[in-house]
Amino acid sequence: MRPDRIVIGTANASSIDTLRRLYAPFNRNHDRIVAMDVRSAELTKYAANAMLATRISFMNEIANIAEKVGADIEQVRKGIGSDPRIGWHFIYPGAGYGGSCFPKDVQALARTAVQHGVEPRLLGAVEAVNDRQKEHLFELMLRHYGSVDALRGRTVALWGLAFKPNTDDMREASSRTLLKQLWSAGAKVRAYDPEAREEAQRIFGERDDLAFCNSAGAALEDADALAVVTEWKQFRSPDFAQLKAKLRDAVVFDGRNLYEPAEIEAAGLAYWGIGRGRSIRLH
Repeated sequence: MRPDRIVIGTANASSIDTLRRLYAPFNRNHDRIVAMDVRSAELTKYAANAMLATRISFMNEIANIAEKVGADIEQVRKGIGSDPRIGWHFIYPGAGYGGSCFPKDVQALARTAVQHGVEPRLLGAVEAVNDRQKEHLFELMLRHYGSVDALRGRTVALWGLAFKPNTDDMREASSRTLLKQLWSAGAKVRAYDPEAREEAQRIFGERDDLAFCNSAGAALEDADALAVVTEWKQFRSPDFAQLKAKLRDAVVFDGRNLYEPAEIEAAGLAYWGIGRGRSIRLH
């Protein structure tokens, strides 16, 4: 409804004129139409999503370095985002990207390159980093608890199932990777998502180690730890005192860096975020 640009791929001038008239209601302030040949338009679509995916994987890799060297990726993000050559878009570290567009388009572009004799080294790295990042939240749990065996029999409250807020889409969602890891470790999950419950039930069916809850608060009942996987707005300002009272192990694993470590730790909770080197030192 409010496009930054409207890319049209065609070799037919009359088609461009027709589409200009079609898109006129969405194109009033200034001309957003970029007309080009069909091949260039196709490559533009793939390249745009691949670029955004690259930025996400780059930030996730820097976040992992930040954890090791004792830096805070949120401070690093502010430092590089203020550079106008870089900007603020898609430089938020987290538990990996999902959905249909980014994974599909990165893979399609890489396969197209191979078919035409080009080795897509960077695209392969983007996908590999993202696949690895989806396992990182579980790795933080292992750091906290010490071993896989220590997770057996524990219950994790999971906030967020969809791959991003404001959708029920769970395609390639980071939550799916975490759920499988927790179940393999013998843990149980109490999950809440404002939109994706039915989709999750369709994917996973009925399981003894998975309970779907009607609210974020209900997911905390009888839970040992909290893992935040999707950055829904309603998860941004929880009552930390309530979290401390309800979570038996008083620990939060923040897969989207929604919270400030100092604020959570002041409430008596242990905090593990993505690339928050401060928390690694404290724990």
